[in-house]
Amino acid sequence: MLPANDVTLACVTLENVTVEFSGLIALNDISFSVFPNEIVGLIGPNGAGKTTAFNVICGFTEAQSGTVRFPLAGKNNLRPHQLATNGIARTLQGVGLFPSLSVLENVMSGGASRPGSGFWTSLLSLPAGRTSQAQLRGEALALLERFGLENYADASAAAIPYGISKKVSVARALMSRPSLLLLDEPASGLDESELEDFSALIRDLRSTTSVLLVEHNMDFVMPLVDRLVVLNFGTVIATGTAHEVVENPEVIAAYLGANE
Repeated sequence: MLPANDVTLACVTLENVTVEFSGLIALNDISFSVFPNEIVGLIGPNGAGKTTAFNVICGFTEAQSGTVRFPLAGKNNLRPHQLATNGIARTLQGVGLFPSLSVLENVMSGGASRPGSGFWTSLLSLPAGRTSQAQLRGEALALLERFGLENYADASAAAIPYGISKKVSVARALMSRPSLLLLDEPASGLDESELEDFSALIRDLRSTTSVLLVEHNMDFVMPLVDRLVVLNFGTVIATGTAHEVVENPEVIAAYLGANE
């Protein structure tokens, strides 16, 4: 069941989406939405269908039935190459930075999909990219400063600590100016102090960017999100606030049964 909010105002809505792989149902008629200025956690035991849901949203996996709607963009069922130009950005479980580029260049690359960005031509020192290079560089530096990473701007992406790489990957995603940011396991590999810092960073995004995140670390997720969507065996078994969800008998059974 979809939230009572007007879904025509949602950043993304999965509407009765079903995905099968060789006869195995990975997602079974699921529906949920993410609305502006909202942080939503997509959780569930291993194999529940969380990554499949992300891949359907991103167009990497095709649903056998149902629709993925992007009402703010006025589009349905986007393909991966259409995401950035329609206000959608995604980070990966691994950070996926370009190791041969600096931290600043990696963040700048996130703006490459914007019309007239000229990132790749400026990187190659071609004349066509020089006019926009200063603006792109300025925005990237501002993001690094916002994330407390300005001292890493000239560092090689291959040489920075993992926790810093996680932040850089989010900064790079934000360079496309998304209305919706998809975070895949953002807390993985971070220590306690890094988790606290990263949580504050994500909360700070709410004013400009909605966030949908997949995460196993419940201590990280529960105080962070506005709403949770819980999957089990490809089915939505609960939606609501963290307090509502943790008291749901189906959710308790799903996690106890999975020993998580």
